[in-house]
Amino acid sequence: MDAQLPERVSPEVGPFPGAWGGDTDMSGKIGTAMAERNNSMSDKAEDRRDSPRIPMRLKLRRAGSSADFEERDGDLSLGGCAWNGEGLEAGAQVEARFKLPILPDEVEAKGEVLHVTQGPQGPTVHVRFADMPVEAELAIARHLDDMRLAGEQH
Repeated sequence: MDAQLPERVSPEVGPFPGAWGGDTDMSGKIGTAMAERNNSMSDKAEDRRDSPRIPMRLKLRRAGSSADFEERDGDLSLGGCAWNGEGLEAGAQVEARFKLPILPDEVEAKGEVLHVTQGPQGPTVHVRFADMPVEAELAIARHLDDMRLAGEQH
């Protein structure tokens, strides 16, 4: 038996009116809650994109690999890092290590390759950190602030 799709799906209602257990026209609480959630999520993503990027020597490898870490020059921001080079595709899981002057040990971070862009220096791999320990995230933020302040004094 072939399932038939609705001829026209209204963006306000969706294919199954009332399937979300609330207002069928999404003008009530559910629509508002979803909009607020989307706004807060995009604000957080935007904050990370707005984060300054500073040069950083990175040690990198594919997550779960027993291979040695490869060192690359890249940049660090609050939500992730980037570097020039090939070898990883969008969706790949990576492990990164880097040293911040305000911490005694290297920061160990896991992340996901969001995308690879082509630029004048070849491919650039962009990674978003995942499950970053709060202490490490705060240390990155402090280091970014320290670098920004040092730049303003020159």
